[in-house]
Amino acid sequence: MAELDDVIHQPLRLKIMAALNALPQSAGLEFSRLKKLTGATDGNLGAHIETLAKAGYVSVEKAFVGKKPQTTVTATAAGRGAFARHVATLQEIIAGKQF
Repeated sequence: MAELDDVIHQPLRLKIMAALNALPQSAGLEFSRLKKLTGATDGNLGAHIETLAKAGYVSVEKAFVGKKPQTTVTATAAGRGAFARHVATLQEIIAGKQF
């Protein structure tokens, strides 16, 4: 029986990973776009991105565009794999294969 991934399972982290996994392999989303997509506050989103980064599920790139800081978050190969396994486990539960 497959297990749900505790890092990804938290609702906001699930939203972040779903948004990132909808993109092509090496594409990322800017922090402001993720904030808008998830409805999270700056602090809350930052904390959850940090948790995902510590798990190796996302990479975070900080740069300056003009004089403004820009943070881009991208799902790593490990993160994409973990997300795929998490979704597969959810699909098994929905299909009644876990019981």
